[in-house]
Amino acid sequence: MLATAPSARAQPVTPARLAAVLACRPGKPCAHSLPVKVVIVTMFEIGKDSGDAPGEFQLWKERRHLDTRIAFPQSHHDLFYNPHTGVLGIVTGMGSIRSATATLALGLDPRFDLSRAYWLVAGIAGIDPHHGSIGSAVWAHYLVDGDLSHEIDAREMPQDWKYGHFALHSRGPQDPTPLDPAINGEMFELSPALVDWAYAQTKDTALPDDPGLAAARAPFAGLPMAQRPPFVLKGDQLAAMTFWHGALMTDWASDWVRYWTRGKGEFVTSAMEETGTMQSIVYLSAIGRADRNRVLVLRAGSNYTMPPPGVPAADYLLRENQGYAGMHAALENLVTVGGAVVDRLLDHWDRYARTPPQ
Repeated sequence: MLATAPSARAQPVTPARLAAVLACRPGKPCAHSLPVKVVIVTMFEIGKDSGDAPGEFQLWKERRHLDTRIAFPQSHHDLFYNPHTGVLGIVTGMGSIRSATATLALGLDPRFDLSRAYWLVAGIAGIDPHHGSIGSAVWAHYLVDGDLSHEIDAREMPQDWKYGHFALHSRGPQDPTPLDPAINGEMFELSPALVDWAYAQTKDTALPDDPGLAAARAPFAGLPMAQRPPFVLKGDQLAAMTFWHGALMTDWASDWVRYWTRGKGEFVTSAMEETGTMQSIVYLSAIGRADRNRVLVLRAGSNYTMPPPGVPAADYLLRENQGYAGMHAALENLVTVGGAVVDRLLDHWDRYARTPPQ
């Protein structure tokens, strides 16, 4: 346990400073700024921001007391801030276009000092049943883009091709040598030390199980990781704007992540936004408005990326679209697991403000 002064966490923004910033017009110069210690990045909300069926943001808002609303008309959703803890919540909107523009808009907003902020992306995801189960929380190391590519309809591709989807400027899906992903943004690597630290803080977290989750896991015979009660693990993220599904697509996702990480990564979760969010943070880092080495991505499985044995992919996807079997558990576990890391950062802010944990 680190020795920390009792006042390290309690450095609230004064009412006068908060009022001065709130008086600034969005998009205009502001003589004051709010210090941000942690940005909670969520992608969508259902209905209201509190008091009804939750999306990704609601539980964070309620449990982290993000009660100060800050107008943010240049993006998808207003911001919410806790002046006592320095935690800021953003809802970017779904998809990489909205996540990228929202993140860039926040980073360039003079009302916020994000120079030492940690970014925690916390959202639901599809989870590969070869590696995890619904409700499980996954810390990502690599973020891989699934959209930047060439594609030929599978009905027209050469017979010796496994997929019609292949890397830009490559000679086809068998081409073993990807370009430098920094050129187009096909892959981003998060700080390994920070990811490993976050995982170490949370890997033994006991996540609740329930009969509904158990029933949803049961048909995945022969896939022991899919049948485990929720747990915390590490695994890499594929971001693609298309909500794909099925065993063949899961096989492609696994190969695609392995390709862009040169065999170092392992596909575990599927979502839409990460590469857009991270690209903006990289740009902001270049001008000192953010720190790309202070980014964490936590996704929790709300659904599987493929059906259980013997079930057609279309049938399973359409049924899941009526309500993801792991949605409630995923939302709760994001706050439980991600919240433990937020607490550790805040409790030892005197140290982690200066240097990211390792």
